[in-house]
Amino acid sequence: MTVANQSRLTSMKKPISTAKEHFGVLQDSTHLLSNPEALREVMEAEGYIYLKGVLDTPTIAAAHHIMAERLAERGHIDTAFPIEDCVALPTTAVQFMPDLSEGNAPLHAVLYEGAMIHIFEKLLEAPVRHFDFTWVRAVAPKRGTPPHMDIVYMGRGTKKLYTAWTPLCNIPISMGGLLILERSHLHQRLNEGYGAKDVDEFCENKVGSEYADMGGGGNIRAGGWLSNDPVKLRSALGGRWLTADFSVGDVLIFSVYTVHTSLDNASQRIRLSTDTRYQRADEPIDERWIGEHPIGHGKAGKRGKIC
Repeated sequence: MTVANQSRLTSMKKPISTAKEHFGVLQDSTHLLSNPEALREVMEAEGYIYLKGVLDTPTIAAAHHIMAERLAERGHIDTAFPIEDCVALPTTAVQFMPDLSEGNAPLHAVLYEGAMIHIFEKLLEAPVRHFDFTWVRAVAPKRGTPPHMDIVYMGRGTKKLYTAWTPLCNIPISMGGLLILERSHLHQRLNEGYGAKDVDEFCENKVGSEYADMGGGGNIRAGGWLSNDPVKLRSALGGRWLTADFSVGDVLIFSVYTVHTSLDNASQRIRLSTDTRYQRADEPIDERWIGEHPIGHGKAGKRGKIC
């Protein structure tokens, strides 16, 4: 990985140190695909596995093309350039667009068939089930995602749940790829505190039964974020921020207890990627994310509690 213009690397607009004790490169585990036991050992020790070039690139290209066309139709990209480049118009402020997955057959084939499912069957040693909701990130320039654990958004089923972050275009470091906080899944106090919370639970004795927003209400920070400052967070928890120059065909799989964020998108393009979730088919599943129309973080998923 080449880190150009180190002083320009930011996350949540905070300068990210690339000193070797603060910043590093994701470990490539592609060579372990024929050794599932070793894959599981890496996941247990590191909280992630990074696999390069394992997904079908022509199918990803087809999925990306459908998304780019929709972004163009909605006025988010500059059509003076090839739409595949997804060059953002100056006014574009998009970030989360799950509807880009709707009716996108190539995308669903990449995420929910073939190599992806085979990888998870190896990792979990069983038939797998995926969530029916597809998280699509269409991240405009100068934007990123705050630090968090996924468990607080989807922890009502099995805790042995995994996220696959899939780049849908080449994402060099300048474009704001994912950052993993090294071995953060092993932080017991964090797991038992923040990691035991649920963004859709609220303190009814503090805010009343009409509370409907995600997070806050005396239970957890609004939005469910762990922090708005990746620099202070890394300093408090230890470890390094890890990333890579991601390519089409790569996938980064990690535990829902692994702390992650993203670099800010310092390019002029919209960064397209997905987050999808997988578990053993024989374990409980979070009801918010299954079915033809998952309830997600809507009103039907809220739970009151006494705090």
